[in-house]
Amino acid sequence: MVYNKSNMFVLPNCRKSYSAYEPYIDEPTMKIHHLGHHKGYVEKLNRGLVDMEFSTERIEDIFEKISDFPTLVRNNAGGHYNHTVFWSTLNDSMSTPSTELMKLITAKYGIMEDFRAEFTKAALLLFGSGWVWLVVNSDGELDIVTTKNQDNPLMSDINSGYPLFGLDIWEHAYYMKHQNKRINYIKDFWSVLDWDTVSIRLSERPEMNDLA
Repeated sequence: MVYNKSNMFVLPNCRKSYSAYEPYIDEPTMKIHHLGHHKGYVEKLNRGLVDMEFSTERIEDIFEKISDFPTLVRNNAGGHYNHTVFWSTLNDSMSTPSTELMKLITAKYGIMEDFRAEFTKAALLLFGSGWVWLVVNSDGELDIVTTKNQDNPLMSDINSGYPLFGLDIWEHAYYMKHQNKRINYIKDFWSVLDWDTVSIRLSERPEMNDLA
């Protein structure tokens, strides 16, 4: 569950246990990332919305008029959405893109290895903290985009497409296991990315509340 009428937004459960993604993402990182960082975004978001006397069941309502909200709400709404999508696209079993998604990847990037190379390049070039995303744009084509801090492609002043999946480039996502070797974190990410879920995101375009 990602929304509760009495408590507003709530921390969703991870799909698997914190240890399920070993050895690619270590259990201590998963635990502090979820119960520490993500939980903090949810709590600060709710406090910020109460202070504004603003209530919504759709976090996308915030993104659609993001300039109307203070930085605190922007950062924490982004953090909540981004992490909720992130957890939903992790799995401990291997999968492959759907035929529809693979056609789009091939049309834009060529073979899968070339797509991964482009995504990895974008993730390595992102300075500081942020996210790298695979999105489907308004023309129905794929793009690799990056956002700073906890911004995401749905925010109206970015509006770069619908996010199929994103990779968290904040150091808290990988430093305990990989230290400063971001490249190793990115390589390990491909082993836990759930292409089945990514393919469903392409075909169904779920909102955050659909991910519960």
